[in-house]
Amino acid sequence: MASLNVGNLGEYLREQRRNAQLSLRQLADAAGVSNPYLSQIERGLRKPSAEVLQQVAKALRISAETLYVRAGILDAERDRDEVETRAVILADPTLNERQKQVLLQIYESFRKENGFEITPDLARGMAQNVTQDMGQDEAQGMAEHISGTQQAPDTAVRGPRTADGSDADPQQTAS
Repeated sequence: MASLNVGNLGEYLREQRRNAQLSLRQLADAAGVSNPYLSQIERGLRKPSAEVLQQVAKALRISAETLYVRAGILDAERDRDEVETRAVILADPTLNERQKQVLLQIYESFRKENGFEITPDLARGMAQNVTQDMGQDEAQGMAEHISGTQQAPDTAVRGPRTADGSDADPQQTAS
């Protein structure tokens, strides 16, 4: 088999796996991919999808965006600022997962407004990175919103809000 042009993804994955002190089999199990498939990725014989890269990144506890760049899914020069911005948002320990999701949605809507869009597959991968604690439907909805495949988010009529933006207690506001 001839080696595919996937940058230095395979070498990078092997280095990260070794730094994490994981065997090929252990990483394959943790990422939910087969041992032979992961071996082929490391040797540059297979080009994985964004979803597989996201699973591997999660198992290695590294940024999926870094793997996207190394795999050629994201253009390193053009998308460097976007990747760095996303990484900073995702790494901020003062934000909860929901706040990170909202910030990424706002960021992506501004990028889209300015003519910079991402593919639906990549949006799904990035959304899954942020929404590990959410349900599949909610993560899918976020990915659709980010990629623009959904016209508008569901809008529910909400009651009064407090100064911090949370829902007001209906019994207190009824008086």
